[in-house]
Amino acid sequence: MGGSHSRDGPDLSDSDQYTDEEEEDEQSQSEEEEYATPTRNPNPSPSASTPQSLDALDRKLKSLHLKYSNPISSPNPKSPNPNPSSPDAVKLYLHVGGSNPSARWVPSEKLTAFSFSRRGSSDEDDSDSSPNPNAPWCLVVGSKIRAPIGPALQLKSFPAQKRVDFVADGVWAIKFLHPQGYSFFFKQYQDCLFENTYGVEATQENRVKVYGKDFIGWAQPDAADDSIWEDAKESFGPNPAKKTPRSALSIESRELLEEFEEEAAAELGIQSLALGALDNSFLVGKAGIQVVKNFSHGVHGKGVAVKFSAPGSSNQNLFSTPKKALLMRAETNMLLMSPANEGKPHTTGVNQIDIETGRVVTQWKFEKDGADITMRDITNDSKGAQLDPSESTFLGLDDNRLCRWDMRDRHGIVQNLADSAADSPVLNWTQGHQFARGTNFQCFASTGDGSIVVGSIDGKIRLYSKSSMRMAKTAFPGLGSPITHVDVTYDGKWILGTTDTYLVLICTIFIDKDGKEKTGFGGRMGNRIAAPRLLKLTPLDSHLAGVNNKFRGGQFSWVTENGKQERHLVATVGKFSIIWNFEQVKKSNHECYLNQEGLKSCYCYKIIPKEESIVDSRFMHDKFAVTDSPEAPLVVATPMKVSSFSISSRRL
Repeated sequence: MGGSHSRDGPDLSDSDQYTDEEEEDEQSQSEEEEYATPTRNPNPSPSASTPQSLDALDRKLKSLHLKYSNPISSPNPKSPNPNPSSPDAVKLYLHVGGSNPSARWVPSEKLTAFSFSRRGSSDEDDSDSSPNPNAPWCLVVGSKIRAPIGPALQLKSFPAQKRVDFVADGVWAIKFLHPQGYSFFFKQYQDCLFENTYGVEATQENRVKVYGKDFIGWAQPDAADDSIWEDAKESFGPNPAKKTPRSALSIESRELLEEFEEEAAAELGIQSLALGALDNSFLVGKAGIQVVKNFSHGVHGKGVAVKFSAPGSSNQNLFSTPKKALLMRAETNMLLMSPANEGKPHTTGVNQIDIETGRVVTQWKFEKDGADITMRDITNDSKGAQLDPSESTFLGLDDNRLCRWDMRDRHGIVQNLADSAADSPVLNWTQGHQFARGTNFQCFASTGDGSIVVGSIDGKIRLYSKSSMRMAKTAFPGLGSPITHVDVTYDGKWILGTTDTYLVLICTIFIDKDGKEKTGFGGRMGNRIAAPRLLKLTPLDSHLAGVNNKFRGGQFSWVTENGKQERHLVATVGKFSIIWNFEQVKKSNHECYLNQEGLKSCYCYKIIPKEESIVDSRFMHDKFAVTDSPEAPLVVATPMKVSSFSISSRRL
């Protein structure tokens, strides 16, 4: 079973070839809609204009506070006869047919205009709305589109075609009639997006305030130092010198084959994956765990289904909604974390399970200074720490706390690195640190040496060394969207943050004053910081991913050895698992990035579709990559099934 490549739909030029009959039908339908719902078009036709109606129209246009700069002016976007010579004259297209072979773009408005406006409510008619300087900027296109400007639009530009695609209760495309109209649109869109995101005017001064002087390259990507983004060599293609098509991964000469598909136990209801690097992996569900065997082609076999049971307790609802499973002690033990309250991630403790017996051997509580506290996430001390048979510590994260927990002490906490000057095993309760200001931590991950990356609700990503968490060595500014998941490569050189609408890839490498290469975990990066890359879906794929089409769980492939490099990135979006080639994304001259303005975005990926929403997608450990495959198998879990995919050498 092969996946599909990224999709933009056919070129608009392919859709302009319509018969006169089709055009007449569309025009008739449009006229019927206009006459059937006169309140949708408050502007009288020119032939029916009166002095009173013209005055009303003038007042309405002034109340819209249209965002235009000289010399470009906008006609009324709802005018039935926009001026085709105006810079803001456009054609509006709607994509129909979804993923069917017959899918196409159809003209929705053959001649209309765009504008940017602020109104009190996007649901009210323009004639009834009042000016509101605090309202968000909206994109208005003719009579069909009125949408708040933000990441949810998934706007993608095509400079060569003078075209932008976006999602707004459907997939739309705007074809600009004039080059200056396209240029103006993009600049104004970026300014409106900045203002909607940060609540301040899009001036150079405010951009410096938002991003910081060291990160001015994030505000002005064209001026950023991109030397750090390597021109990576193609490692998987049949001919490294061959130009890769825009819509193909570097695995275009290889096919994703579905090796195994297993149905989980009927009562299990898969909640998460706990992949092992040794013999077994684990499907974690509402009532227990199901053990599956690790093979070089994926996970396979209906292993033992273990129902949770606590010592001296018959309470089977103890693990009703497990959020996180963490393997420890050479994968013989598992820590299971369940939210204390429905709908909130925080928990007051973890349960330690002996995998061989399936019993809960200890129920740990999170406690500090004699008072119960909560954690929102836990993770291993370092990548690969789960393989250590003597591992007894793990990291904990709360909204405003980072700490290390130790299972060798009945009180749990051994040290709080926020107050620790060095990585010391000394027990210390009184110096536990609570960050005074709201850090609003959301997620975290550890590197191979134990350094820690933390993502926050404000979009910031902080880097902490393994010796101290009192102050972040580096803090990358947010791009306006909360970080819901974060991962880091084994060597700590690359970070992958997940937001609802895109992934952000950040390089932590810098050269210090002595000419030595370091990462942001070990020192201050200064002002030579490269702009990040964004990994996005095309508007069409975002729409096709389903109702729950938020990005979740972006991760690198899994290595636990110095000198080895992660090869792919994977994320879950609704019913899709999306795979990017890591080396291709890092290429500074990658075709996706050509002629892009603003932060560069990569749209080259492979899609693995499923019939239901996907719970998790992860690559197995690098040791399971066989000689004829460049990557370990990918495991994709839905609530009732788990599938494994391997990359074959056979040609597509």
